[in-house]
Amino acid sequence: MTADPPPPGPAVPGPATPAGSRPVSAPRDILGLLPPAAGGPAFDAHRPPPAELVADCVHCGFCLPTCPTYVLWGEEMDSPRGRIHLMRQGLEGEPLTESMVGHFDACLGCMACVTACPSGVRYDTLIENTRQQVERRHDRPARERALRAAIFALFPYPKRLRMLRGPLRAYQASGLRRLVARTGLLPRLAPTLATLESLAPRLTRAPKPPERVPAYGPRRAVVGMLTGCVQSAFFPGVNAATARVLAAEGCEVVINPGRQGCCGALSVHNGREAEAQAFARNLIDAFADTGIDYFVVNAAGCGSSLKDYGELLRDDPRYASRAAAFAARVRDLSEILVELGPVARRHPLPVSVAYHDACHLGHAQGVRTQPRELLRAIPELELREIADPELCCGSAGVWNVLNPEPAARLGERKARDVLGTGAQLLVTANPGCLMQIAAAIPRLGGSTEPRPAGSGGIALAHTAQVLDASIRRLSVDRLLS
Repeated sequence: MTADPPPPGPAVPGPATPAGSRPVSAPRDILGLLPPAAGGPAFDAHRPPPAELVADCVHCGFCLPTCPTYVLWGEEMDSPRGRIHLMRQGLEGEPLTESMVGHFDACLGCMACVTACPSGVRYDTLIENTRQQVERRHDRPARERALRAAIFALFPYPKRLRMLRGPLRAYQASGLRRLVARTGLLPRLAPTLATLESLAPRLTRAPKPPERVPAYGPRRAVVGMLTGCVQSAFFPGVNAATARVLAAEGCEVVINPGRQGCCGALSVHNGREAEAQAFARNLIDAFADTGIDYFVVNAAGCGSSLKDYGELLRDDPRYASRAAAFAARVRDLSEILVELGPVARRHPLPVSVAYHDACHLGHAQGVRTQPRELLRAIPELELREIADPELCCGSAGVWNVLNPEPAARLGERKARDVLGTGAQLLVTANPGCLMQIAAAIPRLGGSTEPRPAGSGGIALAHTAQVLDASIRRLSVDRLLS
């Protein structure tokens, strides 16, 4: 967005919200108090949002044009500074009302506001601490509890996700998917199921990853590699490409597929503190005696949480120091490749690429230049930038499943900007972004099947797959397919 931020001071009421686009009602005046409700103060003594961080916000408004929910609805309480105001009210003793929870839940956690904030407000810490309070202290409606329970009984468990591969491949091969799409009934009857169905990528073979992959040539480092949950189940080719690229650059890759599980990112981003801590301890133990120099991640949301393990387990006397040491070794794939420097030869790839900054890579980790540096180093590859890159695509972990209608609007906005580049290939570093944008493009009349540039089609790939194709001298057609 290019609009100037509003001046400091009380917010101006936003425009009227389109019918059905806002999941909860919202007060517009940042200075107005929420209605009183029965019950005690909003927050307990265990890790409430720190008052000193809340006080850092001067309500300047620079965050507003970068916040997806404010851009969608124009509601003050659905902006970062509005939510911080609600946190202040909670710290002052106001109860945790349905309305307050609705505004906290509506946040995507994209952290674009952290990048935009001139005062350095740590909104990431504030919203994560607040969500932990919400999960402990707020009694959600039965239907919402059931949906969240189902999500967190499935998505953080790679083995359970892999069990879905067979039925999903059969469904995709049978033609039922096209039939269901033609009827148009599923989004009206079951929007959550329709969202899940639209997000499911086209599945390919998923051979079991090896325990280790030896370095090609002289060994420069020993690295652990996260296989992930959604990544391992639905994008196994990304993991395979990641391991090949690392090996080609002189890294011995330790995978340990039988021992590692979820990193806890989905849980920590949704306030499920104890669950996230259990996942973190398990992953630390899985790589405790492997002698790794670095731990490499190819999923932006996972990398963001892994780098915060020291904070997540800071009160655990057995794991606090181990978690901090582990977090210090975490690198995104693009970070470690730039840090080590290239040794594998890059072969030409005559293709135009639109690079999408995944929010938890660009905003949360500050990793922006490294992926672009790696892509620009490939001969004949043309890199194109996407308009409004700071705005989230609407994936945000499981936010798109919990909020399908606004997520679809954000996805279509991002897909429109992607198609506007005229590039042949969209490249990003997060499986959620790939699924979200791939689901939105057909709704705009485009296609994710290979087509000539400018024809309304664009193929999708992870950064690792592009590097792998260049190093292995694969054809552009194979990459695009």
